[in-house]
Amino acid sequence: MSWSWKLGRVAGIPIYLHWTFVILIIWLVAAGVMEHQHLWQGAEQGAFVVALFACVVLHELGHALTARRFGVPTSDITLLPIGGVARLQRIPEKPVQELLVALAGPAVNLVIIAVLMGVFGVRFPTASGTDEILREGFWSKLLLVNVFLAAFNMLPAFPMDGGRVLRALLAMRLPYARATRLAASVGQLMAIGFGLFGLGNGAPMLLFIALFVWIGAEAEAVQVAERAALKDVPVRDAMLTDFQILHPEEKLGRAAELLLAGAQQDFPVVDDGGAALVLTRARLMAGLAARGPEAPVREFAEAAAPAVAADGPLVVAVAMLRERAAPCVPVTRDGQMVGLLTLENVGELLMVRAALGKVGDGSVAPAGGERMY
Repeated sequence: MSWSWKLGRVAGIPIYLHWTFVILIIWLVAAGVMEHQHLWQGAEQGAFVVALFACVVLHELGHALTARRFGVPTSDITLLPIGGVARLQRIPEKPVQELLVALAGPAVNLVIIAVLMGVFGVRFPTASGTDEILREGFWSKLLLVNVFLAAFNMLPAFPMDGGRVLRALLAMRLPYARATRLAASVGQLMAIGFGLFGLGNGAPMLLFIALFVWIGAEAEAVQVAERAALKDVPVRDAMLTDFQILHPEEKLGRAAELLLAGAQQDFPVVDDGGAALVLTRARLMAGLAARGPEAPVREFAEAAAPAVAADGPLVVAVAMLRERAAPCVPVTRDGQMVGLLTLENVGELLMVRAALGKVGDGSVAPAGGERMY
């Protein structure tokens, strides 16, 4: 996730902090300082944030480690003000597996609640207002946070755990794409409710949550529908076959001519030894501005994504394009480059198949792609 800072690794999984989490830290520390006029009170709030970090990480590790039991690796975990996001590299194969993965996060919070109450005797805060809650004891606030994390994440709205639980239950009886669309629609209705309540009560955080839920629900539904449509489609059906290849010693002016003459925007760069690079449109423009049309292509080409087989699954190639944020990927057959795959070509293929009525119904959950919890 962009605009995130890496904190380290836990159980082999990279942990990132999104910049928006800093807003929460600043707010809690500032509230402690302004309320009590003492820096140490702010420091105590800062320590509470660290404990909050730990609870969110444990919540996401619950998802990640449960998914690992089903053979699904996790790319990373990112911490946000309203929770965390564990990016699974693919969807669990069975709805019941997805159900268990989705429930694992809130289950971790319930375990923390049970330990705090049963072992350490912590009790719920008696305060009702935000300012009063901030004055409660450290452990009482931590208990309340875990109750909030468990309850809030179980709301049936994507991309929260409750939305994924709802989708898994629906997928036990409905095609996967349809189950996703229904669960996403429920989530978007809840997002509208969050937004209206936030506007009526002057709660900007609820507006932020509403936007997050709306975008997350729509993105999930679109991604699953796309994977269903691409199921069993080979790379060769979407690859660009009319493309130009540049030599590293050719001039940028030549690349500019090819850019203007056709629809191709990114050019494979292949030397006599077969090493593959790529000259993107952005790098071409930067090179022309910095060095002019006589500069060699090799100075501005960058490493290309690994090649994919023409007969390989398109859904896996698309997942790699997105994961690497690559502009294109070479397509090979018997070691020879026979095509070029871009997300634009994939989008055009989807439009053509939709027009011809060949879009899949998503009756089986696709195995490729990434998944967020």
